[in-house]
Amino acid sequence: MSVAAKGSRMSITDSWTVAGRTFTSRLIVGTGKYKDFEQNAAALVASGAEIITVAVRRVNVSDPNAPMLTDYIDPKKYTYLPNTAGCFTAEDAIRTLRLAREAGGWDLVKLEVLGEAKTLYPDMRETLRATEILAKEGFLPMVYCVDDPIAAKQLEDAGAVAVMPLGAPIGSGLGIQNRVTIRLIVEGAKVPVLVDAGVGTASDAAVAMELGCDGVLMNTAIAEAKDPVRMAHAMKLAVESGRHSYLAGRMGRRMYADPSSPLAGLI
Repeated sequence: MSVAAKGSRMSITDSWTVAGRTFTSRLIVGTGKYKDFEQNAAALVASGAEIITVAVRRVNVSDPNAPMLTDYIDPKKYTYLPNTAGCFTAEDAIRTLRLAREAGGWDLVKLEVLGEAKTLYPDMRETLRATEILAKEGFLPMVYCVDDPIAAKQLEDAGAVAVMPLGAPIGSGLGIQNRVTIRLIVEGAKVPVLVDAGVGTASDAAVAMELGCDGVLMNTAIAEAKDPVRMAHAMKLAVESGRHSYLAGRMGRRMYADPSSPLAGLI
């Protein structure tokens, strides 16, 4: 990223790349829980996102006899990221993504294999197995995982093109609960790291970016806001602000006060 100051204006160039595809927005949004496709599309525009996740088991993208997401969100303008929401085994996730590839030709996908319904935490053994199989079949899996640097590295070695550790349980809105492990994942990864799940408000998104993540994925935080379109815009600004803060390099933490002006030589 380069930032050139001209008076009070700043010229900003920033991008990130996953599996050879480059994007300027570091915010990824979802397609669940909105009142209708029209509201979903309006929130997407307000967010500035270029990638939108699609739960292919729940969202209609292929049946012309029912309202289709593609009628509201152009797949030629936005990158659709099919995901395996609701899958609890590697086999179900793999089957779902094979069907998605047949339906839309998608190879960049989001993999999640859940362990159980109460916490929606990922089953890492099944997730790792699915990642290996999908990578061998030519998929480019961006993988939802626990906030564990060892698990993240194992996924990377298995063929994940991005690792997506949870900040908190899916849909909880609790914000990032363990900044230490997210930072360790970022430091050790050779692929993009995106916080996925748990964001509740704009400050949570900013924190994710300040930790050095390449991006943030969210759905409920926007869709369940009282004003989803305004919240989508707030998230856009938060992600951009957090990214600038990370690149600027925060001041060091001190145990005691340090005056802004020197105390010596006072009258």
